[in-house]
Amino acid sequence: MNPHISLPRPTGGPSNFGSTTPSSRNEGVRMPRFFKRLFKFPQMDFEMAIWEMTSLIIAPKKVFRSIYYHKQTKNTWHRPDPSFTYLLSFFLLLTSFAWGVAYADGFPRTLRITLVFIFIHFLLLSLLIATLFYFLVGRLLGPGVRGLPGRRRQGLFGNLGEEGEGGNELEFGYCWDVAIRAFVPIWVFLYVVQFLCMPVVATNHWLSLLLGNTLYLAALNYYFIITFLGYNALPFLHHTELLLVPIAITTILWFVSLFGYNLSKHLAPVLWAGAKLRKVV
Repeated sequence: MNPHISLPRPTGGPSNFGSTTPSSRNEGVRMPRFFKRLFKFPQMDFEMAIWEMTSLIIAPKKVFRSIYYHKQTKNTWHRPDPSFTYLLSFFLLLTSFAWGVAYADGFPRTLRITLVFIFIHFLLLSLLIATLFYFLVGRLLGPGVRGLPGRRRQGLFGNLGEEGEGGNELEFGYCWDVAIRAFVPIWVFLYVVQFLCMPVVATNHWLSLLLGNTLYLAALNYYFIITFLGYNALPFLHHTELLLVPIAITTILWFVSLFGYNLSKHLAPVLWAGAKLRKVV
């Protein structure tokens, strides 16, 4: 499935995430467009969101190739379309029901699992990570001198000026885009595949330990790779390869865990469920 990219309306101005046009800069700060479109479902591009979710596993680099076109037409790196957030939240809703039916004691705990999956694991953690990267990446890898630390200019929701006057600024909205898209492999490996494999990976066999721990390794390393690709696609960021350093750390921890710590058996009933569950096996 290929995404359909429509041309901007000739009469519309730049629709960047919370930015203002020169004629309206003195009229106050407008509400970010992302929030204006939260409940305008007919305007959301769910076809594009489905294509992105599929490509993030098969060929994640393709997802960030269109940001140059989006920047030229919308004057923002961020895509003010909440369809991806809604779609992934819906899939987490279905996943939480599966975990609840299989392991929770009653509907109240199933409901608690649902709330934890969507609002804590996905939305809250993505918000915290986006905020962290907004300040760290913008300051350490942002435009300016090609080196590590230094003061960098940043825009909160969009660019406030032309190229050279704020056009190359890291937007918080773009950090959010990267964070929620990087969550897709976490959902696939740790919420779906791990659930299907729980009767196997939660046993005491060494091959089960290898399978379960490898799921965590794949999920985390995919997360860091997509995060790297997202920020590497911005032409004004430098040394983005530093975002791949955690892969070496997770690989070492994975190797150490093979000596007897079954991540699926210990973490799945507590961390992913967010509630006390029945015995997994």
